[in-house]
Amino acid sequence: MEKFEKLAGVAAPMPLVNIDTDMIIPKVFLKTIKRSGLGVNLFDEMRYDREGNEKPDFVLNKPQYRDAKVLVAGDNFGCGSSREHAPWAIADFGIKCVISTSFADIFYNNCFKNGILPLVLPEDEVDTLMKDAEKGANSIIEVDLENQTIVSSDGEIFRFDVDPFKKHCLLNGLDDIGLTMEKENHITAYEAKASQQFPWA
Repeated sequence: MEKFEKLAGVAAPMPLVNIDTDMIIPKVFLKTIKRSGLGVNLFDEMRYDREGNEKPDFVLNKPQYRDAKVLVAGDNFGCGSSREHAPWAIADFGIKCVISTSFADIFYNNCFKNGILPLVLPEDEVDTLMKDAEKGANSIIEVDLENQTIVSSDGEIFRFDVDPFKKHCLLNGLDDIGLTMEKENHITAYEAKASQQFPWA
């Protein structure tokens, strides 16, 4: 998993509340078990019409937000089913940080496991960043995980809390497999000992 240390990029505003995982990635795209290739279908039903043409008024279809790295979203983002394809699609699109007043628990935890930093801020701070994001390509938000700060395009600083263990994992690019592999020496030693004690196993 790619390390998350500092991020600077365009922020896209999406003030809708209760954006669920089916809106993030519709169930028709859940046939794959690959983490790549889902970005094109992120927010599919909002991004495209029935003929597959882009809806020009959808935020991520606007030229200034096509390369957004941050998403400023409404309350209760990622609710609904627990599909891990939702953070896969967000990451594959290129968004590495989602800011909201609240997240569904399963989606929130899945983000950390897939290199995305979900940040919970008070409503007034999210509102400020939402207005900042509406500036388009001029809205470059900086996120510093080590120092736990967000800097708006106007230079306003916001501080956020993050679980120390989740922070450690993101800073070091550790998903569940990576965490296991940190214990590789212990695992190898145990297996060697076990094969001597139980050669028939």
